[in-house]
Amino acid sequence: MVPRIVSPVSQGVINNVAPRLTVTNVCVKGSQIPLRIDDIRQPSFGICILGKPKANVRDVARHAGVSVATVSRVVNKTGRVLPDTEKRVRSAIAELNYTPSAAARAINSGRTRIVGALVPTLDNSIFAQFLGSLEEEFLSNGLSLVVATTENDETRELERAAGLIDIGVEGLIVSGITRASGFDELVQRTSTPVISTSYFDPNSPVPTIGYDNEMSGRMAAEYLIGNGHRNIAVFHGPTSNNDRTRARLRGVESAAGGRFQAVEMPLRVADAKRAVSRILDAATPPTAILALSDVLAHGALFGLQLAQVSVPQKVSIIGIDDLQLSAATVPGISTVHLPVRKMGQDAARALADWILNGDRPAHAELRPTLIERGSVIRL
Repeated sequence: MVPRIVSPVSQGVINNVAPRLTVTNVCVKGSQIPLRIDDIRQPSFGICILGKPKANVRDVARHAGVSVATVSRVVNKTGRVLPDTEKRVRSAIAELNYTPSAAARAINSGRTRIVGALVPTLDNSIFAQFLGSLEEEFLSNGLSLVVATTENDETRELERAAGLIDIGVEGLIVSGITRASGFDELVQRTSTPVISTSYFDPNSPVPTIGYDNEMSGRMAAEYLIGNGHRNIAVFHGPTSNNDRTRARLRGVESAAGGRFQAVEMPLRVADAKRAVSRILDAATPPTAILALSDVLAHGALFGLQLAQVSVPQKVSIIGIDDLQLSAATVPGISTVHLPVRKMGQDAARALADWILNGDRPAHAELRPTLIERGSVIRL
């Protein structure tokens, strides 16, 4: 007679299974001993498949005939262990399929080996490049990366920073230098190392590893002016919550004076594409568009092509960033290259050194460079 299975006991719970089921291990309420039965016919029941319990460090120690401390030294590569002993421990680890617990290591060492990065968005491929280089460098230093987005909202950034610190990150990478009022108090109270990227400011209290955004804007404007352009439309994202955009605009102003029309919009290709029709309707349409981000430069190019306005013969375009797509469009978009990948590598290396060795980094400036392609014509 097949017993009525009234309740699962442990792992692998499945409820309301089909009327006919073939199983090998089930358990009855109050029993830890599996019953080997086949061909169960019950319209509704619970079963518990007793899996092999996960090995822990004590199991490995017993199997290898050593102490728990010796296993920890082998796993964490700390302290000296005789070659024969290490071989026995590693053999036990393999036989038991033991995986060290990150939580246990954190408790024993006082370190999580986790770092956090706060970026404005994941929609822009420039941040994908940046995060890829960050992660690669952190991994080479034995650190894991956790990412959170801020949408350029200082309050949200503070909340995300607090959440990351709460789960135990040992350091933070942030973008720009403008923070919510409680950010500095948070990182000081928790003694959390922080490095600011995408902005170089030697006067910042937080180490900055990035580029001079004002120089980037000035470089793009001077290039257009040097090619004879005097009527310039500047496409840019919101300035109220982005210190990098504000700095780039200052650079444009220093080079062009009042000889440009600023057009603010969300940092999306579609918005730049729509903005093109507005500037073309002006009494004197611009001869060039300076986009403070390549994302907007792409939108400007697509908008002009949709309006059947030839680039660069009628309107020239220059961007800032040097996204991969900018080299693939027709024509290729001239732009100011920002060394984002190197910035990620340098920032990750500096933060890892700060966390692991206590060496606070100095400010580091990365220089932007002009990339000439086919989207600007000399007048």
